[in-house]
Amino acid sequence: MKSIFILTLLAANLAINFAHADGKATKTSFQPIPGIVVPMGGAVRGDNDELRQRLVDLAGGKGAKFVVIPTSSGNPVATGENAAHELRRRGAQVELLKIAPQWPGENLESARRAAADPDNVAKIRAANAVYFTGGAQERYADVLNPNGVASPVLQAVRELQARGGVVVGTSAGAAIMSQVMFRDALNPLLVMKGLLRDGKEIERGLGFAGEEIFIDQHFLKRGRIGRLLAAMLAKGYKVGLGIDENTAAIIRGNDVEIVGATGALLIDLRDATVQAGPINVSNIRISYLDNGDHYDLANAQIKVFPAKLAKGELKFRQAGFVPELENPRLDFPDILGENAIQRALSQLVDGNREHVVGFAFSLITAKDDPAPNLGFEFVLRRDEHTRAWESTGIDGKDYSVFNARLDVRPIRMTTPLYQSWK
Repeated sequence: MKSIFILTLLAANLAINFAHADGKATKTSFQPIPGIVVPMGGAVRGDNDELRQRLVDLAGGKGAKFVVIPTSSGNPVATGENAAHELRRRGAQVELLKIAPQWPGENLESARRAAADPDNVAKIRAANAVYFTGGAQERYADVLNPNGVASPVLQAVRELQARGGVVVGTSAGAAIMSQVMFRDALNPLLVMKGLLRDGKEIERGLGFAGEEIFIDQHFLKRGRIGRLLAAMLAKGYKVGLGIDENTAAIIRGNDVEIVGATGALLIDLRDATVQAGPINVSNIRISYLDNGDHYDLANAQIKVFPAKLAKGELKFRQAGFVPELENPRLDFPDILGENAIQRALSQLVDGNREHVVGFAFSLITAKDDPAPNLGFEFVLRRDEHTRAWESTGIDGKDYSVFNARLDVRPIRMTTPLYQSWK
């Protein structure tokens, strides 16, 4: 009876959170954002010359003026100096601003005073670009935008963007790009189960990417598709972009370009149908954008990297199609695992089945798990709208996947899920 009671409460909570999305979504036109916004998925390597050089080139090339803001970092001096060094050695002029509560001798109040300092505002107004470092993104909210009130420094960054400047952020600096961001939500499965409280797991972002797209970072490496989907449903987003490590999304107007070691996952709910209760969504459109790919947010269209385009599409809809992937998988028991959703998409478009199934559940119950028996089934399908391309590189096949279908539904798990064989 206790488990039934908990599930009833959970269903009621999720019905409230997600009620706005019941029914079929309607297509919405995107408002192009000003300037250039570059969220990076975090863990950007020093030898990623293509990506780091692009940042300087976007800001005007050699001599471009950057301001580095290390507010989120636990070690802002080292983090800020490292970011400044990487930009300087590629030709940029860089100012490191002392706006960080973890800076030696500083605290939250002094950091807030620094965020109102006219000298810091003047340095941003003289710059071409701003670079937000990684760390704990809640520090950006607490220092630059306390209680939703923009500090003079944040206002200056928004002015820089409005005049066509570049706003870059890595890891925590990428999270702040949305109007809404994750504050502290490290367990994607618990977020799917409804643990998504304002001021706890979720927080105001700084909004550089506009009102219509939700951005998440460290995405494939940390298996964050579940938490992204939950936040989109709870907060009314129709498009979400999950950027992997050592990778960036360059957003200009309505165009998204992927640059880096891996890629980004784009989730589109504009034609999705959502049922009340625990997450139950059909006809999610999911695309994996690889290095060099572009995506038009307004028209929901992909422009594939030319080398892949020249090779041609995968012909999985044609008779006689021979999949190239070896050891085809029937299911993915941990679809929220490291790179699992990317591997499942690869299996879908270059495997021998029309659909791939994944599951999200926990073998060991967390202390704050509101519904231990609740799990989720993910079904990926290739339908008449799905297209895909692949290229062969040093590390094997790199796929671009456009418009696969994803259905997610709640399932009841047995507790305990396993027992000794004997």
